Amino acid sequence: MSHCKICTSPTNDIITFGGMPVANGFINVVGQDEFVFDLTVSFCTHCFMVQLKETVPPEKMFNDHYHFMSSTSQGMAVHFEGNAKEIIDRLAGRPDSFVVELGCNDGPMLKHIAAKGIRHLGVEPSGNVADLAQKNNVRVLKEFFNQKTAAQIVQKDGQADVICGSNVFCHIEDIHSVFTGISVLLKEDGYVYFEDPYLMDIVEQSSFDQIYDEHVFYYSGLSVRELAKRHQLELVDMVHQDVHGGSMRYYLKKGAGYTVHPRVEEFIAREKSLKLDQPAGYASFKDHVNQICHQLRHTLEEIKHKGSRIVGYGATSKSTTLLNYAKIGPALVDYISDNTPYKINKFTPGMHIPIRSYETFLEDQPAYTLLLAWNHRREILEKEKEYRRKGGKFITFFPAVTIE
Repeated sequence: MSHCKICTSPTNDIITFGGMPVANGFINVVGQDEFVFDLTVSFCTHCFMVQLKETVPPEKMFNDHYHFMSSTSQGMAVHFEGNAKEIIDRLAGRPDSFVVELGCNDGPMLKHIAAKGIRHLGVEPSGNVADLAQKNNVRVLKEFFNQKTAAQIVQKDGQADVICGSNVFCHIEDIHSVFTGISVLLKEDGYVYFEDPYLMDIVEQSSFDQIYDEHVFYYSGLSVRELAKRHQLELVDMVHQDVHGGSMRYYLKKGAGYTVHPRVEEFIAREKSLKLDQPAGYASFKDHVNQICHQLRHTLEEIKHKGSRIVGYGATSKSTTLLNYAKIGPALVDYISDNTPYKINKFTPGMHIPIRSYETFLEDQPAYTLLLAWNHRREILEKEKEYRRKGGKFITFFPAVTIE
């Protein structure tokens, strides 16, 4: 029996994907040793947290060879600029404000804060992306964030008016150390916000590729409220974000007694209506996942049987779970095109599909393209209008397999 990483209560397994490689573990040659762990998701009936049963050591995921760069998507660049504007507006009138971003990546948000001359600090453990952030004039501390790190920051810079993180809180297994650090670093009238893939979107769309080694926790309003209370913080607002296939931004304040926006209770009421506060709410998730995998593999096999070529679009972290669980390899997908320099000419974890440049895709103009970066669907379909006009078709798979 496993126990909750938040409250130590026994947990219930939701789905097991079996042995899975590290999502960003792209390899240089086929046959190279790959770290594999058991990818199982469980649910705590006490604090309502959905979480990975077994986790991967952080240094195997976040190191100087980390492959995810936030700035590679134009849509995400616009999103982060909007984040920065919200912070800048919120800080208007506050003298000598200080902003700390946890997991700043290559600096797509903080560079806008820096451009306004606002004191800031990005805390980023992956050295290669931290170096890129510094080239964007972002001040970076190359460390994992915890109570000790927070104390060091306070000693040097004072307390923060804003502490934020985008698609990072879900990555941290010892989340209590982060929240303890926040209580040290945050001013009494400061605020915290973080956004991560939203559990309700994952369940409703059966978007199981959101589940991989980096995503330890799958947050909902229910679980965030319980977690916040344990650290004398209050969940005061929730705002849905149309990124990463559906994310939620959670706003927290110190202590209690703050005005709580009606959206919090509205979202939590919706979560309860889907029974996300009890095991019954997850009972059909595994069946939906298996249906999608069966339908997708069958569709790809039919296309290949007819003699058409299929390539992938976007060597994403999340696609590792999809490709490995559905057993989709180079026999079905010739290669995956990507525009991240670190990934070109490598192979995907586990299934070993070659990764080629975006220019290769433009030259090939394959008949069918598996849209692995489906969370950027709108941006990609607009970008590839000419490909589609010439007859090229995209294959998507959530909440069902579709060819468009």
